[in-house]
Amino acid sequence: MALGAVFDRDRGFHFNGITSKVSGLLYFYHMAKISGLFIYPIKSLGGIEVESALLTDRGFQYDRRWMLIDSAGRFLTQREYPVMALLQVALEQDGLQVYHKKNAAVSIRIPFEQQGEETTVTVWDDTMPASLVGSEFDNWFSQQLGMNCRLVFMPDYSHREVDPDYARNKELTSFSDAYPLLLIGQASLEDLNSRLEDPVPMNRFRPNIVIEGWEPYEEDSIREFNIGDIQFEAVKPCARCVLTTINQDTAEQGKDPLKTLAAYRSKKNKVLFGQNLLYNGNGYLKKGMKVHFLRNSTR
Repeated sequence: MALGAVFDRDRGFHFNGITSKVSGLLYFYHMAKISGLFIYPIKSLGGIEVESALLTDRGFQYDRRWMLIDSAGRFLTQREYPVMALLQVALEQDGLQVYHKKNAAVSIRIPFEQQGEETTVTVWDDTMPASLVGSEFDNWFSQQLGMNCRLVFMPDYSHREVDPDYARNKELTSFSDAYPLLLIGQASLEDLNSRLEDPVPMNRFRPNIVIEGWEPYEEDSIREFNIGDIQFEAVKPCARCVLTTINQDTAEQGKDPLKTLAAYRSKKNKVLFGQNLLYNGNGYLKKGMKVHFLRNSTR
């Protein structure tokens, strides 16, 4: 069991039998560390687990800097096209390698250096400039997915700001749904799986950071924490969608885990699992780094 402080209205805080009165504050501290780091270079394709990840001005390096779009420039995801789950991305020294999970020989290499024609793309209600990667790549993805699409890249000059209702300092994000980082506690997935007939892996939820050592759903109550010299803030719970019901190895779709989550994790008609993060600072995060609690949420 995780080590931590527990609040009692009469006793104050007690830590393994030691108590201390702290008036008007509620906080918890559990020994916690990073157990998983993930990037998703091409939005809605297979993600990559990494040992370390560099925080940039818009999330982890390479995370969702590429995206597939339709003829109108609108983003494409597994929500509408589950077959996208079958394309896996690998990170190489000078580019990305994308291959089909059922036949790794079907692959294409995408160089990091992008100098394509500029276009305008849309992610939800946001529009931003992007670079077309090239017709060779458009044709390959169109053939693999059975639909016409184009591959685009987000250059550094393309600035997409986080929702101002939740931003602190005009933070940026990439082609993610809304925020630069998503965090989930490992214990939260384990609790969910204890309720499921068929347990699901973490890849159903596409987090960037997984934390080991918290209690189930403790990420709901923690507002600020440090990892190394970087300060993080959980600004909004993540509302989940049908993508969580898609098996990432087969592209088959079911009802769970969304149906089960909805029974106990719903609020205002949204099913919540995980926390969207903003941060102040940059540098590398590595597996095993400790998480230092700063402040609990008052939401």
